[in-house]
Amino acid sequence: MLFSPLRLGAATLAHRVVMAPLTRMRAGPSGVPGPMNALYYGQRASRGGLLIAEATPINPQGHGHPDVPGIHTREQVDGWRLVTEAVHAKGGLIYLQLWHTGRTSHSSHQPDGGAPFGPSAIAGNATGMTRDWKSVPYETPRAMTAMEIAGTVAAYAQGARNAIAAGFDGVEIHGANGYLLEQFLNPASNQRTDQYGGSAENRNRFVLEVAEAVASAIGKEKTAIRLSPFGTHGEMVSDENTEEQFTALAEGLQKIGIVYIHVVDHSALGAPAVPDSVKKAISTSYTGTIIISGGYDAARAEADLEAGKGELVAFGRPFISNPDLVERLRTGAELETPDHTTFYTPGEKGYTDYKVLAAV
Repeated sequence: MLFSPLRLGAATLAHRVVMAPLTRMRAGPSGVPGPMNALYYGQRASRGGLLIAEATPINPQGHGHPDVPGIHTREQVDGWRLVTEAVHAKGGLIYLQLWHTGRTSHSSHQPDGGAPFGPSAIAGNATGMTRDWKSVPYETPRAMTAMEIAGTVAAYAQGARNAIAAGFDGVEIHGANGYLLEQFLNPASNQRTDQYGGSAENRNRFVLEVAEAVASAIGKEKTAIRLSPFGTHGEMVSDENTEEQFTALAEGLQKIGIVYIHVVDHSALGAPAVPDSVKKAISTSYTGTIIISGGYDAARAEADLEAGKGELVAFGRPFISNPDLVERLRTGAELETPDHTTFYTPGEKGYTDYKVLAAV
């Protein structure tokens, strides 16, 4: 099944191997992608295959890491167009992941120099990163007002429009990994008492408003989301109500009619496994395409597709060191091991210099 076709929105994928979004911090201080970024994505494109570009902030307040690309200036849109043209030239499709880091940002990234934004004024206990690459403790965030929430919903919609203008085939809303949208979903970071906090229904509200706004802006057939139920990144917590909450969230996304839900399971990195009951509840409540993700190899991917756990499988780190991962999986060729020391360093090393089969 891994190499069987699948209809996704208006497109037909030639295979089920998806490149997961991978933050690489190589767009420079202005956040404008360039020829090196276009080469990187073009190397990893395959005919009829789907790539999900790295997490990309929707506005200046959404930044929280140095040298990541944005999607909120004309220069950034023009830079991304180089990337989408390179992928389309190879016959591939590419979605952009829309991002806001929320409380995991730092004041050095904020245009006004103030604290980052979050659902509540609750700081995480870990460390973040300044604009000049220094590791610092998390700051106490500013609790967003209703007006700021509405403005952020609008920024997601505009980011989606900008992505389509840049040539992307769709967008994936980043609702996972402890960033702003999941901060609203999770009671560890959301202790609001208004319509965006308290009950699971209220904590889901912001995410559903974002999904609705994006779908209205660019079309539901081009709108997707990534979720990480039971994830612990960003000090998220789960409890006895988590399954019920994500079931209700999936039901809401079903009503909007988005094209896919990308469910990531971080157990391969040491987080608690997402219970099968939660995965099944999401896939039962939502009848669109499910992307499964989390430490997959070809054999496990094939087994889970055969078992009906999803329709597409996202691979992350293997794509870093194997630009031709699709062909290697297809032929059973040995995979190259990534150099972890170059995941977040500038330049071509560990980015565009990995060998492909024909050159090995």
